[in-house]
Amino acid sequence: MRIFSVLFSLTFVIGTAGAAIAQSAADYRQRGIQYRAQEQFPQAIAAFQKAVELDEKNLAGRIGLGWTLHLANRRQEAIETLQSAILYNPFNIETFNALGIAYMVNGDLTHAVAAHTWATMLDPKNEIPYYNLSLSYERLAMYDWSIECAKRAAELEPNNPHPWVALAIAYQGQGDRTSAQQIYQQAINVDGRYRDRNFLNYLSEAGFSPEQIKTAQQVLAITTQ
Repeated sequence: MRIFSVLFSLTFVIGTAGAAIAQSAADYRQRGIQYRAQEQFPQAIAAFQKAVELDEKNLAGRIGLGWTLHLANRRQEAIETLQSAILYNPFNIETFNALGIAYMVNGDLTHAVAAHTWATMLDPKNEIPYYNLSLSYERLAMYDWSIECAKRAAELEPNNPHPWVALAIAYQGQGDRTSAQQIYQQAINVDGRYRDRNFLNYLSEAGFSPEQIKTAQQVLAITTQ
């Protein structure tokens, strides 16, 4: 009986310690989120790194670290961190949403397409990968694919102007200026700020490349002339 008592005590101690570590990791993740919201990226990264160190199998901390590294323009580190998350769960859509964006902004369009395509298979109703696939395909001059993906993104989230702008520039790239103007008007209908040429520079935060922003500005000019 004494042996069983000792084993029970050890199990209880180990379980309690594990719970304490998990809670501590959660605390660091929360600090990371708070610092990131304030754009204090070095502090946010340090907090997420501590969270991962304490609970390396927790995807929330690992994805949070990867995304924060991406926002801090440390994209290769972001990609490596997000890639490591796949080892713990290859079916987590948040991992592939973030990884696909990091690839795309880093200019690795082939891997961006692969990551986002897998994300659409994991959740066909997730607008994020369709939108980013549209931007990736547009940069690859695969305009038919870009158009279809942008249409799906706009269908899933019609009140978001970004898919409409993505669809407009895909039509522009294809040479269909009439459709580009009509679709861009949809973006303006959703958000009037998209009448402002300078406001379109904000699209860099939505994954648009400098060249894509210029195309959007060209479409705006012919839409509102």
